Amino acid sequence: MSRLMTSDPLFDLSGRVAVVTGGMGQLGRVYAAGLAERGMRVAILDIAAGQVPEGVRAFEVDITDRAAIEQAAREIEAEWGVPHLLVNNAALDSPPDAPVEEVGPFEGFPEASFDAVMDVNVKGTLLCCQVVGGAMAREGRGSIVNVSSVYGLLSPVQDLYDFRRARGETFYKPVAYSVSKSAILNLTRYLATYWAKAGVRVNTLTLAGVWNDQPAEFLEAYEARVPMGRMQRAEEALGAVVYLASDASSYVTGSNVVVDGGWSAW
Repeated sequence: MSRLMTSDPLFDLSGRVAVVTGGMGQLGRVYAAGLAERGMRVAILDIAAGQVPEGVRAFEVDITDRAAIEQAAREIEAEWGVPHLLVNNAALDSPPDAPVEEVGPFEGFPEASFDAVMDVNVKGTLLCCQVVGGAMAREGRGSIVNVSSVYGLLSPVQDLYDFRRARGETFYKPVAYSVSKSAILNLTRYLATYWAKAGVRVNTLTLAGVWNDQPAEFLEAYEARVPMGRMQRAEEALGAVVYLASDASSYVTGSNVVVDGGWSAW
């Protein structure tokens, strides 16, 4: 695999170690491959299996299981040393074909579904921060990127899904994902201040909707509401991760880097 090295020391990531949770997913694969191409040794933590790029090692880990995270962390540290970067990317959301009670009116949203989303998106992020971030703090350096969503910054626009209701379906963007992603913002602020003197920077990366072959009716409604007139491409989130991983952001902590095509600007 070709290496994308830079002569600018501000953005030089070569030789550093990264952990990416949910690294088998659409965005996680982009982060893992992109960081590896820039010379990082990358460990993926994911419950899913699959092929990984050169320079990337996959660990089958349920991030809601602290013992599993600790075991993977021990193996990573033994082989590569304490990570320099943690990207908390793993997340659970209700898919378009979720059970009707999960995408129905708020009043009937299932408690079990809420618990499942909060368990992965909030507790899983917290546990990874405790284990990997704690090791970084003991080492006196590191960067944590907690991935959030515009749906954690702003309320979902339920009108985007009118096309589904128009054809007789019951569908509302569920509450749990938004609540979990808004929690990430203050977890970031808490840890940024808690670990500031330990040399660990903690920031949120807030993303807009990412194109994934969505229905034409959804794309039309979404694109009409975003100033740039299109959905985000997965690779467009990588630049912010590289920036937050690098020395170019050495004085950036507790911030929310918004990459949303202008969605939150109006």
